[in-house]
Amino acid sequence: MSDSAPETADERRSAPVELFWDLVFVFAITQVTTLLWHDLSWAGFGRAMLVLALVWWAWSAFVWAANAQPASSPTLRVCLLLSSISIFVAGLSIPHAFGDEGTLFAISYAIVRFLHLALYADASRRGSASWSSMVGFMITITIGMVLLIAGSFTSGTARIVLWVLAAAIDYAGPAWLTRERLRGLQHVVVAHFAERYSLFVIICLGESIVAIGVGALGQNGERALSTELVVAVALGVLITVAMWWTYFEGFAEAAAERLRRHRDPVLAAADAYSYLHLVIVAGIITFAVGVKTMTRGSVTVPLPGPDRLALCGGVAIYLVGTAAFALRLLGARQYGELGVAGALIVLYAFGGGLPAWVLAAAVAALLGGLCLSEAEAVRRVIGSRGGEASRTADERMTG
Repeated sequence: MSDSAPETADERRSAPVELFWDLVFVFAITQVTTLLWHDLSWAGFGRAMLVLALVWWAWSAFVWAANAQPASSPTLRVCLLLSSISIFVAGLSIPHAFGDEGTLFAISYAIVRFLHLALYADASRRGSASWSSMVGFMITITIGMVLLIAGSFTSGTARIVLWVLAAAIDYAGPAWLTRERLRGLQHVVVAHFAERYSLFVIICLGESIVAIGVGALGQNGERALSTELVVAVALGVLITVAMWWTYFEGFAEAAAERLRRHRDPVLAAADAYSYLHLVIVAGIITFAVGVKTMTRGSVTVPLPGPDRLALCGGVAIYLVGTAAFALRLLGARQYGELGVAGALIVLYAFGGGLPAWVLAAAVAALLGGLCLSEAEAVRRVIGSRGGEASRTADERMTG
């Protein structure tokens, strides 16, 4: 007899095939980082964020469809493995997606999106997803993919305009055009759903760690590690740890618990996870580029403006995203996150003369202060709950 009960549908976690599938998206995210790193300008940032939005939406869409499938579903495995091949090919073409490999990117990406629809159609056949709720965004996905492929045969501004329009229509499907129908789309398996998004945040934070190491080692991996460089690397990792802390130390778990009890879970999950987590991911990716440029160059001289903005602004975007996530799902106003985000923008504006490692130290100090204040707030909440529980126990004993 087994020591543990079998996992129920509401308690199920990520299947091994989903974790394997995530590995392919690690590569795609790395390619987005590379795309931004090669052109750290406003135009380059816009192109990188457009590609990130597309990659993110493909991943997020599969999370929803997989959430409506049992972990042992053969259709889930086939669709995930086939889409892994397509998204890997799309990832290969990302650095030249706005050049001569645009059509390869568009077609391989469109295959992923249509495999997602096939997975949802199977879920509808099983009775775990509503076909009538799916029809609206099936139309918007199809229109979006047609525009994406059509745009790949153009160049320059025309391609960007068509791809932005394709992404906007694809995002608009569940956001506005089918929002009322979306409520009845499926039952949200919260344990699986929240875990999948938390894992993606971990993936992106891992990309930041890789970026720090790649920058520090240099192009051929033969760079000498000076004292200043080691300090800068340690500070970069410390910033990443602080970003992890602000999301996972009680925050992610509280959000999942709130979603579990939410009266409108599908719309809450769509807003808080599918849409607002894009801001969180964009912030991490931008920071990864900034910290890579910091460790790759001389850390004893000031960072150029774009590199400094990526470092400070990336963390600021991340904090704004977590604050928006907390407001939408928990109804909590994260003034600390917003205050630190504003301070980071001020640091960017007036920190042009600071050596790179000193700038990183200032960023780490701001985040460290935020983590300490949040830890104290959590301690007070737990303490008050403990006191209430103790009083309740005393009342029961004396009653």
